[in-house]
Amino acid sequence: MKTLYLIRHAKSDWSIDHLLDIDRPLNERGYGDANKMSLILKEKKIVPDLIISSPAVRAISTALIFCRALNYDPKAIEINKHLYNTSVKEYIQAISKIDNTHKIVLLFGHNPTITNTANTLTSVLADEMPTCAVAGIHSSVLNWESFSKNINSLTLFDIPKNHIK
Repeated sequence: MKTLYLIRHAKSDWSIDHLLDIDRPLNERGYGDANKMSLILKEKKIVPDLIISSPAVRAISTALIFCRALNYDPKAIEINKHLYNTSVKEYIQAISKIDNTHKIVLLFGHNPTITNTANTLTSVLADEMPTCAVAGIHSSVLNWESFSKNINSLTLFDIPKNHIK
């Protein structure tokens, strides 16, 4: 059995004009939302075996915040260049190459590809994943190569807006 958490990076800072897109950091709201959503996963006792991130600064920063909350070694984050400025096909290939010893994986990426990947893996999700949205997708398969070929269930869909006080 495998569970994949697709997580869109938190809100980024557009105020710095001279940065390349890949170098854009999180803004203040992004840091708060990532902290909030990471604590939601901690409350649900989700313990990742692997965290994979796009190489973009905003995605890695979001992943690092989740690492802190989930007691995951940040040095063990797997950076995958195929998760930045790419396609659903590349995301599916990245998922299919995950080592089968990993049962629970968090993958940090970008829209529209992360939403389209979630929609490819499960028929329940249809709307756009807002920044820092988490989509948990569970499959009864024993290997990641079969994950995208299986009928998967959406076990969690949560967004920061659900936790505004």
